[in-house]
Amino acid sequence: MGDGTLATARLILRPPVAEDLPWLLAAMNTDAVMRHLAGVRTPEEVEAGLAADIAAFAAPDGHRRWTVWLDDGVTRVGRVGLFHVRSPAAPPALQGQREIGWTFAEEHWGKGYATEAAERALGHAFGELRLSRIYSQTSTSNAGSTRMMHRLGFTFRPELGYDDPDYPPEDNPTTVWSLDAPA
Repeated sequence: MGDGTLATARLILRPPVAEDLPWLLAAMNTDAVMRHLAGVRTPEEVEAGLAADIAAFAAPDGHRRWTVWLDDGVTRVGRVGLFHVRSPAAPPALQGQREIGWTFAEEHWGKGYATEAAERALGHAFGELRLSRIYSQTSTSNAGSTRMMHRLGFTFRPELGYDDPDYPPEDNPTTVWSLDAPA
């Protein structure tokens, strides 16, 4: 799909649009969803983040954060993205590298949507973008994301772990994982 849209058997990954804002505020900017992402943000921060995601999609080398919809084309369920590691706390070897991340609305947890969307985004990264390695980051406190990294085939990279001052002590250290492109 020429507009940046990707699809799976059950999901549509669409570029973000301004109309996503009410859903982001209601379903994604919650204590449960943002628990391991430094907490709930102000409406202004959510709006600015969405505007940055929309602008990045228009840039040739920008990050990609898709809004994930059910294939009914009506129901948004989460977000998945390919980013550049930008945390100033990250070790130099990790700075600027490509990483994948995901967040899903709590009512859609446990249905396999995050794994399905991440697999499609990884296929795009290794296929269309021809990347050779993707990183992912979490903390040991985020057991769900850690399990998903295992499921996706990521390898734990303890030598790249670091403390991120933007996150509370219970979400440190940041654990780093990597996945190489299929041979």
